[in-house]
Amino acid sequence: MINETTSASISANTVWDYLSEVLDPEVPVLNVVELGIVRKVEFNNEEIIITITPTYSGCPAMSVIESDIVSKMKEKNISNLSIKTVLSPAWTTDWMSKEAKGKLKEYGIAPPNKDHTCTDQLFGEPDECPFCNSSNTELKSQFGSTACKSLYVCNDCKEPFDYFKCH
Repeated sequence: MINETTSASISANTVWDYLSEVLDPEVPVLNVVELGIVRKVEFNNEEIIITITPTYSGCPAMSVIESDIVSKMKEKNISNLSIKTVLSPAWTTDWMSKEAKGKLKEYGIAPPNKDHTCTDQLFGEPDECPFCNSSNTELKSQFGSTACKSLYVCNDCKEPFDYFKCH
């Protein structure tokens, strides 16, 4: 028989640790905590409430992320939980950890560039190509492989790459 963990016997830090094991389905080198999707962990009597915010309203990955969170908690013998989705305040790339931005670059996606404060272009622009570090890049499409990314090409190494839009 599997012993179910109750909220009285688990700490918020432990729940956060478990959540850091849940990977983003669109960028599997990032977890939902370092991406800033998980906003809060609360306890209400015997229930754990996990608050999440989508990177974009209508993000198709959110149902998968919610399901993955529930699965991870069940794997850890926690079943008395609820997922609360909040849209306000809107998610921002400021919520991403510095480590997450570094992982994006290592994965071949240019991280959001807040140095431009998103005013030079609608969603900012990459500092450099994630492959060769050249700043000689060109926007090809405001939309990349997902709505939260735009497509660029490096004019030096000729590689296409996604840029994770700042917002």
